[in-house]
Amino acid sequence: MAELGGTAHLSGYAIEDLRSRLLAWYDSNRRDLPWRRTQDPYAIWVSEIMLQQTRVAAVVDRYEVFLRNFPSVEALAFAAEDDVLTLWSGLGYYRRARMLHKAAKAVARDHLGVMPRTAAGLRELPGIGAYTSAAIASIAYGEMTAVVDGNVERVAQRLAGWGSESREGQSKLSRATETLANMLLDLKRPGDFNQSMMELGATVCLPTSPKCLTCPIELHCRTRGEHPTPKRAKMRSQDAAYALVIRSRGEDREVLLDQRPEDQTVMPGMWELPALRETEVAASDLNMVVRHAIMEVNYSVRIRNVAEEEAGELVIPSERRRWTRIHDVDAMPLTGLARKVLFRAKLPELSPSITVLK
Repeated sequence: MAELGGTAHLSGYAIEDLRSRLLAWYDSNRRDLPWRRTQDPYAIWVSEIMLQQTRVAAVVDRYEVFLRNFPSVEALAFAAEDDVLTLWSGLGYYRRARMLHKAAKAVARDHLGVMPRTAAGLRELPGIGAYTSAAIASIAYGEMTAVVDGNVERVAQRLAGWGSESREGQSKLSRATETLANMLLDLKRPGDFNQSMMELGATVCLPTSPKCLTCPIELHCRTRGEHPTPKRAKMRSQDAAYALVIRSRGEDREVLLDQRPEDQTVMPGMWELPALRETEVAASDLNMVVRHAIMEVNYSVRIRNVAEEEAGELVIPSERRRWTRIHDVDAMPLTGLARKVLFRAKLPELSPSITVLK
């Protein structure tokens, strides 16, 4: 690993110049995202939780729908968990939604519905760590604390010329990076500066093939290109198969769904299609093949059309199974995979997007 003392080139004058260049670039080039139009700590909190491990494009629509349904901490605190999970459906990592809901209850109960105003106070809430607390405190309240996510970490390490392909020493490197990020932080606009670092990492200082020629702070960078980082664990492939079981009841059609047990480590309480006993599906029975990634696994999912009378023989038994009107499926907390399959099945009873809860 490169020595962690390589910041001599960042003199006081250089840091002032870096701040000025970066903030000017941010003011002219930042993406127009809904959470950047507010200083409401609750709205900023929701956006930061949604953006963890999720693409911006996937978050924008869900964020606005979520806030229309739960416009305040109190509204979220008194909502039913199933309603919260329904509006989170498709974003993945559902523990984030549960912890957000739990923390909102804590704010309503212990803080009279008012969000703590400091990063230290915010960290006392369930599910809020150093990164999220710093983001809320700096953007909403102007607290002088650096936000260090993956984008900021990459920008700071490239500025200093740090990096290593070895996993050894990463803790020391992370601490040094956090120190550097706080040293660079603009005193007058800490929230905007944090967002400018994140924006630079997301749009210019990319993990591979960074756009150095258009970087506003390239003059101060010791790397000018990619820096060495530990290799990511390889994604592994796995097959899965689910049944699409639909029946008619009068004027309605119903689909068979299973609810994941509450003690399940991944997506407890969410609704999904029944799993088939066999992952091999004959071409004559195949409805579709769906690619779906969860954490470090790439799934190849076969969806089989199954008649109601065949379900008992072909699907794995479940104690939490029910028939649901297809018209009502939109308002249920579905797994991302189930939602993807049902919409790709082009069932006319489903709306083309998540609906707002009444």
